[in-house]
Amino acid sequence: MKIIERIKLKNFGRFQDISIGFQKNLNLLIGDNEAGKSTILNAIDFVLSGSRSKVENYGVDNLFNTEVIKAFLDSDKKYEDLPILFAELYLNDQGNKDLEGKYNSEDLYTHGLALICEPREDLSKEIKDILSQDDDNFPFEYYSITFKTFSGESYTGYRKFMQHLLLDNTQINNEYATKSYIKKLYSNSVKDSEKNKHQNEYRKHKDTFRDTVLSELNDRIEDYSFSIKTSSKSNLETDLTIREGNIEIDNKGKGRQCFIKTDFALQKNENELDVILLEEPENHLSHLNMKKLIQKIDDSENKQLFIATHSNLISTRLNLKKSVLLNSNSQSPILLDGLPDDTAKFFIKAPDNNILEYILSKKVVLVEGDAEYILMESFFEKETGQKIEDFDVHIISVGGTSFKRYLDIAKLLDIKTAVVRDNDVDFQLNCVDRYEDYADDNIQIFYPDDNNISTFEISIFQINEAICNELFQAGRKTLTVQEYMLKNKADAAFELLDKKTGEIEVPEYIKNAIEWIKN
Repeated sequence: MKIIERIKLKNFGRFQDISIGFQKNLNLLIGDNEAGKSTILNAIDFVLSGSRSKVENYGVDNLFNTEVIKAFLDSDKKYEDLPILFAELYLNDQGNKDLEGKYNSEDLYTHGLALICEPREDLSKEIKDILSQDDDNFPFEYYSITFKTFSGESYTGYRKFMQHLLLDNTQINNEYATKSYIKKLYSNSVKDSEKNKHQNEYRKHKDTFRDTVLSELNDRIEDYSFSIKTSSKSNLETDLTIREGNIEIDNKGKGRQCFIKTDFALQKNENELDVILLEEPENHLSHLNMKKLIQKIDDSENKQLFIATHSNLISTRLNLKKSVLLNSNSQSPILLDGLPDDTAKFFIKAPDNNILEYILSKKVVLVEGDAEYILMESFFEKETGQKIEDFDVHIISVGGTSFKRYLDIAKLLDIKTAVVRDNDVDFQLNCVDRYEDYADDNIQIFYPDDNNISTFEISIFQINEAICNELFQAGRKTLTVQEYMLKNKADAAFELLDKKTGEIEVPEYIKNAIEWIKN
């Protein structure tokens, strides 16, 4: 099995200098918009394609890290300081000596491929002339685009060291992307001998159609005649499509197109794909089809998969420990290999755990239930006079038994996390001792330090008794107001939020949590 073991990027897209190790079967690239998921997929695609035209069509100026270009233009703009760009793929031993050598940035004797963009030495005079100008004109057009193996040999798209496919479901309606996808799948499904036969027969059928079906029409036309296109843009591969049943893929709905394309790519064939790159496979899929697709992905064999996703369902059901976490606020991707096994299993099995929202947050308040979640945002605004989003704080309700799972991630990713929880009649045991292994500058537990105030509802009632009686006293026959609030937590919280938002006094432990998390 051919494997990409690691990628290293220099001044490529949003990354100035990163190195990421990969799993041999499945790699999940999880991140928000502009976090760099597509950058990594594109880098792998460019290097494996060996296609200079693909890079040129994308644009060297669009490939370069914008901060690096800005820093150069703000400097003395010396020719020798011009930045270079590269993407290196470190591969397993594939038994190919052409891949083996030390032609890489680490001077490491290993196997691999590289894309390099650097100033052309033969045009150094022209480049220096441009750099001497007063305006901010970077000489992108004077950069070379080269593809090298780690042995130092150049290669092009005609020489494939690994078979791969990029499937971008964000461009599901792009006709060119669909045709390119079908062409690639056909090439990887057909034998060379079959391909030659198919092309020959297809050309013969075109000639026959022209000479028979069109002949009667053409006999009536002087000087000109109708014919069938025979150019490179009109051949078997460009005319092919995929059908499910009797319906062509172009006539399917967007969600079904996404499913068919991904399922087709994952199927086994004689010319096996080594690497499949999936860009947001969740696009346009219903929840049920998403679960079916996840199962297809999970069952796939003998392929290395790279999946860029925003989806909670995909990221947790396919094993969080195989994830590369990316955040638009950070240059450094993070691996979750360090998660305890039981925590990884929890996030895989939990039906809806907000893990993606948590991973991509700067600061989080974890609360125990719906009532706290309903009122926390209004508490925050009351105490600070500002919206909670002004402080980049997210509120997530996770349930009391799940706090430690999230704190395992907080320790790994350095997410500032305030846990707001009940003391359940023993604050020392439930709120202090239970979290002694999580004592950290970025983690703090907030709770009522009076065991008689064991829950959120009791704390609210005790300092807002008049308001609570006004709202909930009427109609009470057997339950006290406090008992009613304990038995109807969410309903009571909604009522307080709807009718008494500005009047409610905030419990002291929640005030402390708000003050800590906002800074």
